[in-house]
Amino acid sequence: MTAADPSLSSRQSLAHGPLGIALLSIERARRGVGDWYDVQRVLAGVGPLIDGRDASLFLGAPAMAFVLHLAADGTDRYGAALSTLDGIVAGHTNRRLAAAHARIDAGRQPSFAEYDLFRGLTGIGALLLRRAPGGAELKGILEYLVRLTEPVTDPINGEPRPGWWVAHAPAGDTTATPGGHANAGLAHGITGPLALLALAKRAGITVDGHQIAIVRICRWLDKIRQRDHGRLRWPRWISDGGPAPAPPSTPSWCYGTPGLVRAQQLAAIALGDGDGKGMAEQALLYCLTDPVALGTMTDRGLCHGVGGLLRTVQRVAQDADDPTDFTQHLDTIAKQFLATGPPPEDGFLVGRVGAALSFQDIESGSAPQGQWDACLLLT
Repeated sequence: MTAADPSLSSRQSLAHGPLGIALLSIERARRGVGDWYDVQRVLAGVGPLIDGRDASLFLGAPAMAFVLHLAADGTDRYGAALSTLDGIVAGHTNRRLAAAHARIDAGRQPSFAEYDLFRGLTGIGALLLRRAPGGAELKGILEYLVRLTEPVTDPINGEPRPGWWVAHAPAGDTTATPGGHANAGLAHGITGPLALLALAKRAGITVDGHQIAIVRICRWLDKIRQRDHGRLRWPRWISDGGPAPAPPSTPSWCYGTPGLVRAQQLAAIALGDGDGKGMAEQALLYCLTDPVALGTMTDRGLCHGVGGLLRTVQRVAQDADDPTDFTQHLDTIAKQFLATGPPPEDGFLVGRVGAALSFQDIESGSAPQGQWDACLLLT
């Protein structure tokens, strides 16, 4: 199945459908509080897998590969299916890489769907870092991301641009960024590629220009960084009109300080940059002591809710010089989590499944377990 048929895509969405729901069943089975049969039951009705251009880490064959990799949990469980999916993902990756390089060669601007975590090659790279870390396809993605970070000249007005400058708006409002924008968020912006490049380098997987690309992104983030009443923050994007408006900033995984901090913390670790690591961690501490910002969080979801904040803080704490700087805030965040209403949908990204996954380690008082948040580039 090569195209995103709506009836199938609704069942093959890691963000909103059964594939995301399976992540909670997998985690419960792995911990011995659920049954592996429950995983099989959830996955049984997914249907023929989407593997065309619409497929991504969050949809279709690559999404199933991620879920089954977690379900295998280091065993030969689902071995035959994973072997087949690995071949499908490799072919998918090579086709997308060829299209991306052709786009760059033609001097056209990218779209989120080419490079980002949700729909693009960064998401496929996050999968391959787990499934095939030594493979040519992952190296191909890293080489593409190095090229993506190279500065370009706008084909219309001749202005210098970051290589990830897109011509479209960040969301449905086409008037938000006339002339396009450079996005900073972890979900759709350049901190997704930054996190993947850093995680790969940390795992000992590098390509030519790898470190230069990380430094280039970090310097851009330094350039756009803002100080707001003594607190550090980053705008969601930069356009010809300047940085995105700065209303009270929700400390979310997708666009807020926590997600941007985790990516920059990982980058600083990869570079051996103690000052950069300290700056990033301090920015998150500022955020965690800002009651106005925390008060903007009104749901439990992962993407822009308290669940995402919980998991991100746990991951930052794991790599912090003093983890207690961050873990001391977890009780307060957990109370806020419980004070917000449950999400209206079942799914992973903004629904009850993701909220439950984020809360289970807080509830047990343990360090973050499992690798389900690899699809969020937190680990």
